[in-house]
Amino acid sequence: MNERLLTTRNVVLMGMFSALGAVLMLFEIPLPFIAPSFYGLDLAEVPVLVGTFALGPVAGAVMEVVKILIKLVLKPTSTGFVGEFANLAIGCALVVPAGIIYQINRTKKGALYGMAAGTVIMSMAGVAINALVMLPFYSNFMPLENIIAAGAAINPFVSNIWTFAIICVGPFNVVKGVAVSLITWLVYKRVSVIIHGGGAVKRSAQVG
Repeated sequence: MNERLLTTRNVVLMGMFSALGAVLMLFEIPLPFIAPSFYGLDLAEVPVLVGTFALGPVAGAVMEVVKILIKLVLKPTSTGFVGEFANLAIGCALVVPAGIIYQINRTKKGALYGMAAGTVIMSMAGVAINALVMLPFYSNFMPLENIIAAGAAINPFVSNIWTFAIICVGPFNVVKGVAVSLITWLVYKRVSVIIHGGGAVKRSAQVG
């Protein structure tokens, strides 16, 4: 499997998808109705998920790592690599399950089930990582009380680190997963034809 993955063509494709994902990481869209302004929605997982469907879940994990490394070249860390680690873990929580399910069932339904499962797993991972790692880390720069207050200003049920993670971060990642999945669904068929050639429509599921 590794030999099939590490062909010159596949390595080039993984590099291209990773680089595009790294660039997209630099552009964030705030969702102030869900989470405080220091959370920004990016679409970096779209090219990685497209590449995962085309090349498999192992490639997806590799692309997530390379994406982070390229992003660090473009924009150095401002979080002591904690933010990059969280992005890597949460990104893998989306693309790897989606890739595994699609690899087992290469149909439209398989792609939908994979993206749905990936979105749920990513959201759960995001809650845990934020509550256990990210928020405690950011409390070194912003008092935890202020972080909780920012969440409470959006939803009064936010009262501690876990309610913040569940009420703000969880829905934020659901929205991200849905957005990434929708765009992937719309573009994968066209990109797949380019990657695999005209026969890709017959050889693999037509997402979109």
